[in-house]
Amino acid sequence: MHSRRTRSRALAAAALAPLLLLTGCTGIFDLLTPAETSTPTGEDVEDELRPYFEQSIVWRACGNDAQCATVKAPLDWENPSPDTDIELALTRHRALDGDPQGSLFFNPGGPGASGVDFVKNSPEGVVSEEVRSDFDLVGWDPRGVGSSSAVVCYTDPKDFDEFLFGIPEGEPGSAEWIADVERAGEDFVDACAENTGELLGFIDTLSTVRDLDLLRALVGDEKLNYFGMSYGTQIGAQYADLFPEKVGRMVLDAVVNPAETMYERILGQTEGFDRALRNYLQNCRETACPFTEDPDTDIQVIADLYDRLDESPLPHDDGRMLSAGVLDTAISAALYEERYWPILSQAFQEIALGETDTTFALADAYFQRVDGEYEGHFFESFYAITCIDHPSETDPAELERQVEELNRISPLEGDVPIADPVCTNWPYPPRDIVGPVEGKGADPILLIGTTGDPATPYESAVEVAEQLESGVLISYDGDDHIAYDEGDPCVNTLVDDYLLTGAVPDEDFRCGF
Repeated sequence: MHSRRTRSRALAAAALAPLLLLTGCTGIFDLLTPAETSTPTGEDVEDELRPYFEQSIVWRACGNDAQCATVKAPLDWENPSPDTDIELALTRHRALDGDPQGSLFFNPGGPGASGVDFVKNSPEGVVSEEVRSDFDLVGWDPRGVGSSSAVVCYTDPKDFDEFLFGIPEGEPGSAEWIADVERAGEDFVDACAENTGELLGFIDTLSTVRDLDLLRALVGDEKLNYFGMSYGTQIGAQYADLFPEKVGRMVLDAVVNPAETMYERILGQTEGFDRALRNYLQNCRETACPFTEDPDTDIQVIADLYDRLDESPLPHDDGRMLSAGVLDTAISAALYEERYWPILSQAFQEIALGETDTTFALADAYFQRVDGEYEGHFFESFYAITCIDHPSETDPAELERQVEELNRISPLEGDVPIADPVCTNWPYPPRDIVGPVEGKGADPILLIGTTGDPATPYESAVEVAEQLESGVLISYDGDDHIAYDEGDPCVNTLVDDYLLTGAVPDEDFRCGF
């Protein structure tokens, strides 16, 4: 953790969860609808895994024309035991034409975003109608997430408010300040351990990859068809590396590089968000923002505003205080998509008047906080999966070097070299899954990188396309985090043709340039 502004700042976030997830309901007629059952492929697996791969998925109507189900998976894939089994929640929308090629699994990112919610409530936001006509669209909540066996830390949202929005005691960098930050991290971890238990040690991405292979077999598909966005691309890339012979048609949009350390990821995001902020500031006239359109000057103005808010936070109507950390989160949320830039401008204009509503609306959307409640424990899952996947840096000299490097990129970065107070206190050792992927022998895999993506920089897509033996890259010139949902005809036609027919574009195909 490098921020000087709040007790917690998710610098390492690989994705922003969808800002608005529609809600559905289950009616009496859904409950009366006959269930459907999937026939598993009949995989040849070890005896101790056979009960898992012989399950039949029972799909029941659950609202919005979707079907839902749960299956069992081993907590520890290396030592499976029915005494510790976990549940995985799924949802699907049947292929529109009734004769599917197979299933298309989808993950919207995070880690921590709910694939069940996204697919169940807004299938039209996942892929085109043409693709939905040819595939059963399946979303699932990975272990630790949402409706599956999930991470739960704080049961009182006010405790999470204090963790995310609380302002540390003392001057930044002082012994008092550091002690307060570390205490908050320890309290959060203690709550996770108490309310979640040993699942915390088994929510790593490679375990999720093995879960996904189980789900593929249970829906009856010999090969996995998959669309992953942001962190979902890491699941897909590592699936291709672990099960290359089972890769069908796989699309990875907004690519996370599995070979990056956590600091390398933070460094790339710092560069990406700085680039996105400069793009926003250079387009002030179009978004009516209260700046000069000179990014160097304006970024320093924002840095000065951070300092003023640290000294004198603005009170929000619910008792929370608008500190520099809250503004920093709001800026990050708005930079994920260009359509949020006018909202960010409104936030800056309000702050100048001492008002806080829009800034907190952006920050709350980022943390999935709705009416004072945190939906799906998203950021608790995010922290838990991040901590178990990646080792934390604790060497003071290296932390100092990292802070200096980040500050050379942007004056908006924190300037206190302190180890991550959550992951360094995690009760289970990290799995350390960092490393390149190859996917040797896999069918062609389509990757999409957006030049102005702040959260998963374009360079990550280039690097992973080079790592994967069968990787094919589409480069898209844009400023948003995800390319496919922008509706660009060049990108979407290539993706749809690939999913429908398996046809891949020419190497290094470029859209929007």
